[in-house]
Amino acid sequence: MADPIARLEQRIGYVFTDKRLIERALTHGSFAEGRKTIPTYERLEFLGDRVLGLMTAEALFKSFDKADEGALAPRLNSMVRKETCADVARAVDLGAALRIGKSEEKGGGRNKTSILGDACESLMAAIYLDGGRAAVQAFFDHHWGPRIEALKAKPLDAKSALQEWAAKTGRGVPRYELTERSGPDHRPVFTVQVTVTPLAPAVGEGGSKQVAERAAAEELLKREGQHV
Repeated sequence: MADPIARLEQRIGYVFTDKRLIERALTHGSFAEGRKTIPTYERLEFLGDRVLGLMTAEALFKSFDKADEGALAPRLNSMVRKETCADVARAVDLGAALRIGKSEEKGGGRNKTSILGDACESLMAAIYLDGGRAAVQAFFDHHWGPRIEALKAKPLDAKSALQEWAAKTGRGVPRYELTERSGPDHRPVFTVQVTVTPLAPAVGEGGSKQVAERAAAEELLKREGQHV
């Protein structure tokens, strides 16, 4: 039976020449457990974050040729955020090949969004270093290409739409502030205020801070006559 790394190579469609790179890309800090002789993926993650950022920016620049920086920025953020990277990692079952410590294993580390997101970026760096731009571009195109295409037909969420509108109209960056948390612990209600200089603030409520922020952004956009 093939080892976990060989099976991962099959799933991503790329076989490494330097196996040390993919091994390092899959090694979480908990696996080393303080042993400095075991290299972990932090340095590769640093590089992979920049590789992903460049490829995403280039793809968006080409796909949205009439969009300005204010319109491109929220789209880029949605493509490079940890959750998106973790989704890609889950699509190739990257977690099954991770090298993690026993305590992290027991804590469900193989499916943690934070770990999978970081490992996905480190994997991209490893592919780049081993096979060059063309190799990592193929991986990016396969996993991010459909997501970027979907952006063309998908309307922005309220927070992204507000950020884009504020940038286009020369206003300040939206600032969100949690002003109140009420209700019982099992059913909390969060109240968030969003401010875009020089406009008056708008308020939203929701069962989580994120939902309340979106509600506040939607309220401000509606008040200013913007379709959400």
